[in-house]
Amino acid sequence: MRVLITGASGFAGRHLLNHLKMAEPYQELHGTVVEPPAQVAMDGVQFHRLDLREGEAVNKLVQSLCPERIYHLAAQSSPRQSFAQPWDTLENNILSQLNLIRACVENRLEPRLLIISSAEIYGNSNAPLNENSPIKPTSPYGVSKVTQDMLALQYHLSHHLPILRVRPFNHFGPGQREGFVAPDFAMQVARIEAGQQQPVMQVGNLSAKRDFTDVRDVVRAYHQILEKGVPGDVYNVASGTAHSIQSMLDILRRYSTTPIDVRQDPARMLPIDVPVKCGDASHLRAVTGWQPRIPFEQSLLDLLNDCRQRVKAQ
Repeated sequence: MRVLITGASGFAGRHLLNHLKMAEPYQELHGTVVEPPAQVAMDGVQFHRLDLREGEAVNKLVQSLCPERIYHLAAQSSPRQSFAQPWDTLENNILSQLNLIRACVENRLEPRLLIISSAEIYGNSNAPLNENSPIKPTSPYGVSKVTQDMLALQYHLSHHLPILRVRPFNHFGPGQREGFVAPDFAMQVARIEAGQQQPVMQVGNLSAKRDFTDVRDVVRAYHQILEKGVPGDVYNVASGTAHSIQSMLDILRRYSTTPIDVRQDPARMLPIDVPVKCGDASHLRAVTGWQPRIPFEQSLLDLLNDCRQRVKAQ
């Protein structure tokens, strides 16, 4: 089985590679990266340096590999960054996917292809959001994910490609870069403990509630969806529980070895912030039997320990 993972050196990509190496050790794993392959070496994986926005290069790689499974993870993934760079987000996320799908069509290949959409396409709701909930994106990133989602469905319908769509809610864990709330908090705690920052954490909106799932559970869901899901279908990946950002902050402060004060920073506020977003993953459970395994508190501790190691290595 030949498997291609785009964005293989990214946060979820690295975790997915680790999962697949354990779950399917006889697969031939290939990954696209932006960095030189030597910088992201991993045993048992062949990396290909590629800009997915370059259609000819994408076509050449797909033609040479003829993959039987594709996980399309590559994307600009920050809603916050999308407000500062809306066109870059739209071009990167939409064009990259379009080039990948067209390469499959032009080479008459029909790999099972997993497209990563996002829960950012949904609006606000106090009730858990399912796959039929209204689409109301609140950022340019959300708009890019709506387009990716619908393009995937369109090519399934028009070209009968075995494409599956997944809408993950917030996920976090070891290895996540700053620019997202959990690693932003955890890195501040680690720097404060190391004496690199005054014992004051800068925070944004603490009242928002989000459905958080450990990235290691999320990539396990991706694998199960691609293997067991129905082409053309769409699946939420979510824990079903909304945690406030305040509760995340409180847990990390309890784990800290140093007393920490908190200060709100207006620069960390988004132009629009949905109060509550919680997911219903019952469709995914019914088809695959997937359930999240790693508790919220354990994910935060694992992330904090990872951040401590990163700060120590600096």
